[in-house]
Amino acid sequence: MRRRVLGAVVVASTMLLGGILALPVQAAAGDGTPSDSNISFVGRWNTTNASAYVPYWAGAYLRVGFTGRTVKLKQRNAIDLWASIDGGAFTGYSGSGTINLTPTALTAGNHTLIVSYRQVAGSYTGDAVFQGLTLDSGATTFKAAARPKLLEFIGDSITAGTTSSQLAVTDYGFKTGEVLGYNHTQIAIGGMCLSETTDACWAHETRYWMSSGGQAGTDLWDFSRYTADGVVINLGTNDKSHGVSSADFQAKYITFLTKIRAKFPNAKLFAMRTFIGRYAAETQAAVLARNNAGDAGVFYVDTTGWLPSDGLSDSVHPNDKGHQAITDKLAPVISAKLATVTAPTTPSTTGPTTAPTTAPTTPPASGACAVIYKKTGDWGTGAQFDVTVTSPAAVNGWTLTWTLPAGQTITQAWNATTSQTGTAARAVNAAWNGSIPAGGTASFGLIADSNLGGATGFALNNAPCTATS
Repeated sequence: MRRRVLGAVVVASTMLLGGILALPVQAAAGDGTPSDSNISFVGRWNTTNASAYVPYWAGAYLRVGFTGRTVKLKQRNAIDLWASIDGGAFTGYSGSGTINLTPTALTAGNHTLIVSYRQVAGSYTGDAVFQGLTLDSGATTFKAAARPKLLEFIGDSITAGTTSSQLAVTDYGFKTGEVLGYNHTQIAIGGMCLSETTDACWAHETRYWMSSGGQAGTDLWDFSRYTADGVVINLGTNDKSHGVSSADFQAKYITFLTKIRAKFPNAKLFAMRTFIGRYAAETQAAVLARNNAGDAGVFYVDTTGWLPSDGLSDSVHPNDKGHQAITDKLAPVISAKLATVTAPTTPSTTGPTTAPTTAPTTPPASGACAVIYKKTGDWGTGAQFDVTVTSPAAVNGWTLTWTLPAGQTITQAWNATTSQTGTAARAVNAAWNGSIPAGGTASFGLIADSNLGGATGFALNNAPCTATS
């Protein structure tokens, strides 16, 4: 894969002070200048110059609310960018100086804006330098509604969106963040490896820690500037092409996970199987090593079968359909894990330990088990369900069976092993939640490929259960 460099290449490293980005001078809220505190700059940005902010890496963007009927961008030189107003589809713009994002005026009122600049790549040498907004006379900016979490996606050209129609904006990372309503950023450059190699493969083991990946100097990123709730890693596709051995890749992946954990102590870390399967076993082994070291917040994401047969634009890079398919699979995985609380116990070698976020507090009537089968996420084409089982008698090992609505298929589960024959579903306890004391509970979760509810016929170890939703 070709190396993809960033818009930050045009910014001299002298903009950095002492290796750490200086805090911006605060402007009056509402004036639309780069240092307007109402504008959120998501991802890694150089904010040293209060009149010109520069996005680093592929996934940085700005987000703001504004009043009035029009909005324009002040740009230094020629640039390609994409903008979304009021949650609409991203529209491409090109130009320099003042770029009008509203050639057709909006209705008067409050609006929201997201702007993502095209990263420099190949022969493209645009100038991604934000110099402010121009609004209607009397109009102001305001803070857009806060987003509850932040996701960081680490990868190569696949995670930068290479060959998709709008690059970073139509990439699975950007799309997953938007679907979930989270802030998000893609720390990715085309051609990147995990491991530094003798033939100069740029590698995250050294460059992830930099503000711009080394494109505008070797300054280290100040990790206090944002805290990720989830970190998604998709690396290994290029390492194989550069001759990195399996043992070396696995060892460096473990080290990489350990160092990221030090930067984000409470984040959930997701290590993805590369979509063409390179280093899948080594990636999974690295996750297991971290689990065995006591870190239950690291998860292996098996992407086998995620890409449809027509989901690639070449032999490696997903097209728009492929990125959407990945998003449809990945978003519920992240949502489910970020909604759970990691239990403070040493994980077993068979998987992570998690505790349910909710559970019934009253035991069921004598002789009857009880099930709460609750839909906790719904994205139209699928849904998440959380299941809590209460047993009147102590059990050591359990199997829950029930009947799914016709046409619904379980696609993923956690804290239990699920299987399905037609509408008949079955969940068997994980190693860490098989024992239920009398009146106690066990919980698990699942993802289904439709949002249908109406599951019936619950039984715990063949004993009928009462069920609520």
